[in-house]
Amino acid sequence: MSLNAPQQITVSQDDRTVIALNRAAELKERISDYLEEKETIKTGFDLENNILENKKRILNIFNATWKDWQDWRWQMSNRIHDVVTLSKIFCINKETSINIKRVGLKYRWSISPYYASLFYERNAADPIWTQAVPSVDELAETGQSDPMAEEYTSPAPCITRRYPDRLIINVTNQCAMYCRHCQRRRNIGEIDRHRSNSAIRKALQYIRENREIRDVLITGGDALLLSDSYLDWLLTELDRIKHVEIKRLGTRTPVTMPQRITRDLCSILKKHPPLYINTQFNHPREITRDAALACEMLVNAGVVLGNQAVLLKGINNTPSIMKKLNHELLKIRVRPYYIFHAKQVKGTGHFITSVDDGIKIMEKLRGYTSGLAVPSYIINTPNGYGKTPVLPQYILDRDEEYISLRTWEHRVIKYPNGAHRDA
Repeated sequence: MSLNAPQQITVSQDDRTVIALNRAAELKERISDYLEEKETIKTGFDLENNILENKKRILNIFNATWKDWQDWRWQMSNRIHDVVTLSKIFCINKETSINIKRVGLKYRWSISPYYASLFYERNAADPIWTQAVPSVDELAETGQSDPMAEEYTSPAPCITRRYPDRLIINVTNQCAMYCRHCQRRRNIGEIDRHRSNSAIRKALQYIRENREIRDVLITGGDALLLSDSYLDWLLTELDRIKHVEIKRLGTRTPVTMPQRITRDLCSILKKHPPLYINTQFNHPREITRDAALACEMLVNAGVVLGNQAVLLKGINNTPSIMKKLNHELLKIRVRPYYIFHAKQVKGTGHFITSVDDGIKIMEKLRGYTSGLAVPSYIINTPNGYGKTPVLPQYILDRDEEYISLRTWEHRVIKYPNGAHRDA
C-alpha cells in the first residue's frame, strides 16, 4: 500500500451526509466575515440616486442637456480641469483648492463630467475622488518618471516591446480622465495629441518585418479616443498582417466615460475579430448602470473583456474590496485578468501599498471564491523586464518522489511527484 493511500472504510449514506453537512458549515464559516463586510461596500448601482443628483448639478452648471451628457464628444470637450469649475460643482475648502492648484502647475489633471458624477465624499476618503482629483502628496519627489524604461524598449516609433511575441503600439496621450496613479504621466504633457500617421505607419512596418509578433496591444493614453474611422483603418491594417493573430485595445473609457461605447463604434469593432479589450475598474463604485451597458454593448459586438486593476492604497488594498470588485465585474461579463502592483512612478508614492497586502488579497481569493474571480497578481519589474506573477507559497517542500503542498485552507498535503507508485 502507498504511504498516502487512504484506508478503505465503509461509511453509511447517512454518515456521509452528516460529514458533507459539517463540511458545508465549515466552508460557510470561512467566508462569514466577507458575507458581512460585503454589504458595506457600495457599488455604483447602490449609489444611483447620488449619481443622478450629481449629473443634474453638473448639467445645470454647464447649461447642457441629457442628450449632451450621452455624447462622448461633449464629455471630452467639457472635462473638468480647473479649480473654479470643480468648486462650482462640489464644495471644496480653501486648503484643498490651493493644493489642487499647486499640483496642477506640475501635473496635468482632467476629469470627465461622467466620472465626476460618481463622487460621493469630496475628500481622500472617497476612492473615486482620490483617483481623479490632484493631491498635495503628488509633490513628493519619490519614484521615477519612467520606471519601466519604456524609452529604452522602443525599437520603432510608437512601439514598446518587452516580450518575444507581442508588443504595444502607443497611439495617443489623450484620456477621458488623467488618473492620479497613471504610469505614463510623463507623456500627458499640456495638450492632447495623437501620434502622427507617419509614426503609426512605421510601427506597422516594424510589425510586418517581425513575423514572431502574433499579439498587438493598442494603447496610449486611451486607444478608444481615436476616431471610429482611424480605429477601423488601424485594425484593418493589423488584420492584413498574417502573423498577427489577435488584437487588443487598452482603454479606461468604460470606467471613466462609457458614453464612448456607441453603436457605431461597436459595429466597427465587430468587424475585427479576434479582438480583446482590457480596461481598468479599481473599485466597485465604478461599476454603474452606464458602465454595465457599455460592457454589454462591447460583449455583444464579440469583444472579449478583461480587467486590469491597479492595487492602490486606500482604494482597493483589502481582500473584501477586491473580492467584491471581481464579483461585480463578472456580473457585467468582464473577466478579472490582472491585479497590478502600483509602479514606482514619480508623484504616485502615496498610492503604493505593500506587496504583503497583495499577497493577503490573493490568499483570500484562491479557494474562497471561484477561479473566474481570481486574477493574477503582477509586479511589473523595473527597466522593462516584464510582468512577474506573485503568489502565496503553496509548495512547501519537494523531492523526487513527493511534494509537500499547502492548500488554500493551510492544510499540508503530501502528494506524489509524478506517477503514483505502490510500495
